[in-house]
Amino acid sequence: MDKAFDRPTWDEYFMLQAELAKLRSNCITRQVGAVIVRNNRQIATGYNGTPPGVKNCFEGGCKRCQMRMEGKIASGEGLDRCLCNHAEANAIMHCAILGVGSGTKDSTLYTTFITCLECSKMAITIGIKKIVCLGNYPETDYDLLRQAGLEIVILDKKRINRWIQVLLEEPNSNLTPK
Repeated sequence: MDKAFDRPTWDEYFMLQAELAKLRSNCITRQVGAVIVRNNRQIATGYNGTPPGVKNCFEGGCKRCQMRMEGKIASGEGLDRCLCNHAEANAIMHCAILGVGSGTKDSTLYTTFITCLECSKMAITIGIKKIVCLGNYPETDYDLLRQAGLEIVILDKKRINRWIQVLLEEPNSNLTPK
């Protein structure tokens, strides 16, 4: 077959999975998705929101998020009072729940925002070696990530949006050939 095919790179493919995961977020201030991958195989997923059994953030479950929406707290303030788990933390906990623990060594974390300090520490602890993201987060400690030997890749959001557009095209169209 002579046709050249255009398909997402591995990083783009798994970032699309993280974008999909963020659609499940119940946080009213920011929707984030995360996927943990080892050897090009997805092993965990997560999105941000309140813990299971706790009223959803969008239903008033997190007072801190509500105060942020009302302009009473700035982004990054009062995080110790937020009930929402971060997407990356949820993906890491997913590994623990499923008993994947030792399978995270040398894995890659795909997240729609770079990790905060707490999630960075968790990622380092479980052996993640690469973080692929789409956007910055104000509380990120890049020095810590570099010191721990993590590779940081920031993808071009336009490339991800292009693939989303491909998905939205007519179902009968040929999606892969250039």
